[in-house]
Amino acid sequence: MSITNRKLMICNEAIARGAYEAGVKVISSYPGTPSTEITEFAAKYDEMYTEWAPNEKVAVETAIGAAIAGVRSMACMKHVGVNVAADPLFTVAYTGINAGFVLVVADDPAMHSSQNEQDSRLYAMSAHIPMLEPSDSKEALEYIKCAFDLSEEYDTPVMLRLTTRVAHSQSIVNESPRTNIEDKPYKKDPNKYVMMPAMARKRHEYVELRENKLAAQVESSPLNVVEFRSTKIGIVCAGAVYQYAKEATDASIFKTGMINPLPIESIRKFSKKVDRLIVLEELEPYIEDKLRVAGIKCEGKSITGRQGELSVAIIKSKLNGIATIENEYVMPNRPPVMCAGCPHRGVFYILKKLNLIVSGDIGCYTLGAAPPLGALDLCVCMGASIGMAHGFDKAKAGSSKKMVSVIGDSTFVHSGITGVINAVYNRGNSTIIILDNSITGMTGHQENPATGVTLKGDKTHKLDLQALVLACGASSAVIVDAYDLVELEKSIREGISNECVSVIIAKRPCALLTKKYPLPYQISKEKCRKCKACLKIGCPALFNTGEIIISKEHCVGCGVCSKLCAFDAIHPVS
Repeated sequence: MSITNRKLMICNEAIARGAYEAGVKVISSYPGTPSTEITEFAAKYDEMYTEWAPNEKVAVETAIGAAIAGVRSMACMKHVGVNVAADPLFTVAYTGINAGFVLVVADDPAMHSSQNEQDSRLYAMSAHIPMLEPSDSKEALEYIKCAFDLSEEYDTPVMLRLTTRVAHSQSIVNESPRTNIEDKPYKKDPNKYVMMPAMARKRHEYVELRENKLAAQVESSPLNVVEFRSTKIGIVCAGAVYQYAKEATDASIFKTGMINPLPIESIRKFSKKVDRLIVLEELEPYIEDKLRVAGIKCEGKSITGRQGELSVAIIKSKLNGIATIENEYVMPNRPPVMCAGCPHRGVFYILKKLNLIVSGDIGCYTLGAAPPLGALDLCVCMGASIGMAHGFDKAKAGSSKKMVSVIGDSTFVHSGITGVINAVYNRGNSTIIILDNSITGMTGHQENPATGVTLKGDKTHKLDLQALVLACGASSAVIVDAYDLVELEKSIREGISNECVSVIIAKRPCALLTKKYPLPYQISKEKCRKCKACLKIGCPALFNTGEIIISKEHCVGCGVCSKLCAFDAIHPVS
């Protein structure tokens, strides 16, 4: 196949390009940093149908259906999304596929934008699914095409793992034309695709045979890269860590492109040619444990530890005791904050004022836990806020301390609906606040079923959240302007006074969706008493320099701060 273009590409774009070149026809995903851009880039290719699914489970199920129907398909998500998708993923490992199916997962060592550091390599091992891990954009494009070939050759789903640093790094790729893959005919085969216990037992035997064949093939795979330099130390690694190790040391390197199964015997041969074998890997001792079980003497986590990311500086420090600029100078933290004009800010201000216990969820509004708002008490995972509030209510029935849950519109569709049904069915007493900013905000403004627009920009059915929660049995569902603090407080007070499940939809579009802002606000020096009440909402447009001022460059004219001023000192710029 002839190369048509060389291009500098972010890795997530390279994945999309690779899927295009591999003849993929269906992609279903759920946005989650650091994987989001893959599907956004893929949507630019008309030859591939792309969609945002309500959650990762549905995304994988859609991709599985497309693959069994006979076309190559892909699903993309971040590491915690695999938890949601695990149910169909584990079983499709048994059924196998028809056309190729690849699941792209992006892990987040150091938790740049995540609530945990789970290691998706353990999912591949547990589900008996082959996994590849590229180290840059060029490999990402090549590996995704290889993954589809493996998927069809071995009748299996294949996982491709990225980490944050690889997903968002750039390198040169070679673009090639799209391969026209003929649709595979679907053949009815209940013994293969219907996983009742009798069929599943036989398919489990097939999975073991497949894994053994893969393990034999990987030993001679071109995905293994061996670079002999100094033989004092040999390093086994993959992904981003390969780039760090290559720069930080003069050691010999064994880079494995396939993570599951590992090329154990090839690594064993490599280990005999070096004096000391060290496994450099982020998060869990996945490779290290596999080598130890195989009787290969090695070191790893005793040197680097299990938490966070590795880097050139850290590897130099750990292996050679070399202090670097990165070790000596720590950059000051720049904590994330809700944007100026964020419609969530007023909600948290009222919740703090009312001294309520607040069960939170995953999204921009998680920042309601940070000072000066400090309103959020709990946050575990997407959709958990409603269930936790219900559990708290059942555990503390009769308590004078009331609990409410907050959840975004996209997250509510993702996994909050069943929480409402559970609370209603089990006669709960909780107030649920849906923070409807008309978009999936934290991951960069993706559409969702409540926006009425598809990933491709086409208009579609717009989910009516109010009608939905009433259909689930909520006793009431009121819609309130998120900027109207008076009405917000009134609605929340009424909600927590009810002995049933009530819903408040605090509605106002994300301030970043439009640039057509009203006039910014300013503070009258003559009227301002420096009481600092306006600062309690934590808006980044407000500054205390001795004088309380509003930055015209930051202010979007929401006017929430003016409603906190008892001296009528805050008005729009005239």
